[in-house]
Amino acid sequence: MMTKTLLTASIAACLGLAALAPQAGLAQTATPTLFGQKPLIVGHRGASGYRPEHTLESYKLAIEQGADFIEPDLVATKDGVLVARHEPVMSGTTDVANRPEFASRKTTRKLDGIETTDWFAGDFTLAEIKTLRARQAFADRDPSHDGKYEIPTFQEIIDLAKSESARLGRTIGIYPETKHPIFHAAIGLPLEDRLLDALKAAGWTDKSSPVIIQSFETANLKYLRGKTQVRLSQLVDGDGVDKDGRVSLAAPFDKPYDLVVLGDKRSFQDLLSAEGLKEIATYADIVAPWKPYLMAGKQVIGDDGKPQDINKDGVIDERDRVLLPPTDVVKNAHAAGLLVHSWTFRSEPKRLASNFNGDPAAEYKAFLALGIDGLFSDFPDVAVKARDGK
Repeated sequence: MMTKTLLTASIAACLGLAALAPQAGLAQTATPTLFGQKPLIVGHRGASGYRPEHTLESYKLAIEQGADFIEPDLVATKDGVLVARHEPVMSGTTDVANRPEFASRKTTRKLDGIETTDWFAGDFTLAEIKTLRARQAFADRDPSHDGKYEIPTFQEIIDLAKSESARLGRTIGIYPETKHPIFHAAIGLPLEDRLLDALKAAGWTDKSSPVIIQSFETANLKYLRGKTQVRLSQLVDGDGVDKDGRVSLAAPFDKPYDLVVLGDKRSFQDLLSAEGLKEIATYADIVAPWKPYLMAGKQVIGDDGKPQDINKDGVIDERDRVLLPPTDVVKNAHAAGLLVHSWTFRSEPKRLASNFNGDPAAEYKAFLALGIDGLFSDFPDVAVKARDGK
């Protein structure tokens, strides 16, 4: 197991970021895509609005619906195999909690500094994980496919992308995310070289390859930049959105965890300053901010100081927020030579600002008008239709 001292030294060797300026003000005009290309539609965890996420069936459906890329989040098994799960913990997306033979595997570990009690993929062999079955992660989505599909390996996803590309006569890309790189390194299962070995075996090693690697951490992207020419994407997270439409920052969603380990005070917000974006451009090709960083909604506050229920449904949610003008993140990212991919777009009305009147196509069109170069969607069919004007 890697000690904190060694880990800090390893991260420090990859870092050295310049001081970052505060985030700039609001943009007044939209910008086009960086190279004038059609924005990419990424099937977020597949077509996860319709099928249990990170299953071959979810990825297949996303491809059928026209997604340009499919997105596998990668974690490692005890025997070092990369598999697709949104997190190293598995109770939220599989039936592991209902499997008595694995009851003793439930344990507590620190995940990005947070004590987390669950079943961790790194405590299971691939053979054991293959006995589990996936389930829908969202309680308000169709559970009828729960228990039907197994957890795929990264190699199986590569094979799927290749076979579907050949069958359809169009290139299907993959957009893998290295999940919690520091956590995996600390338990002796680092992700990066395993990922690169799989990509090399697939013949995907250069910038033209149908691959984009993403991470919320910065140090591992810098490590990858020294090892591969495939495109890299810096994810930018946040904790929530306050009543005024500002992204709030609270651990563990306030900054890349490698910066936490180093005691670096900079936040995700700082990465999106004009100077921060220029720094990202030294090691990545793409910046991928959570969509409220590009355009957020604020609550309407009444005379009583409370948020108003605009649609009078008795619930305060996204439908009770009013859009603010777009920020200048897209403009500044493009000026730095970075593509902009944003996430996550979902079709349920309760996840759409009041301006969109329950129509997800209206949200897609509003964000595409900002000049973003790609987006992640749980409902790729809706995203593709909105992009293509159908």
